[in-house]
Amino acid sequence: MNFPENLKYTKEHEWVSIEGDTATIGVTEFAQSELGDIVFVEIETEGESFAQNEVFGTIEAVKTVSDLYMPISGEIVAVNADLEDAPENVNESPYEKGWMIKVKASNLSEIDHLMDAETYKELIGH
Repeated sequence: MNFPENLKYTKEHEWVSIEGDTATIGVTEFAQSELGDIVFVEIETEGESFAQNEVFGTIEAVKTVSDLYMPISGEIVAVNADLEDAPENVNESPYEKGWMIKVKASNLSEIDHLMDAETYKELIGH
């Protein structure tokens, strides 16, 4: 499994990439493999602000629906519209084409409380 070193991770299996004050967020390769075939990603929260750990949407697989949690506080400034027609991008390319949202971070210091790749691998037993 792939866990890029340049990303930060949450215990809810989201990943975060930071560029300036914008965070790109998605779910990890581990999360998509546990969920199975992704059939729908529901994120209707563009333009809304969320606190860290609040639910911003859901991801639906053949057998289950899971909440998506904000790794850091901020306003959702973009949603990956491609996932509407191609939710399988989350399975096939969780760190590139399968990204879910872009967030204008309101408190970048929250990143310091997320896990690095090594700690995340320990959490999931890899």
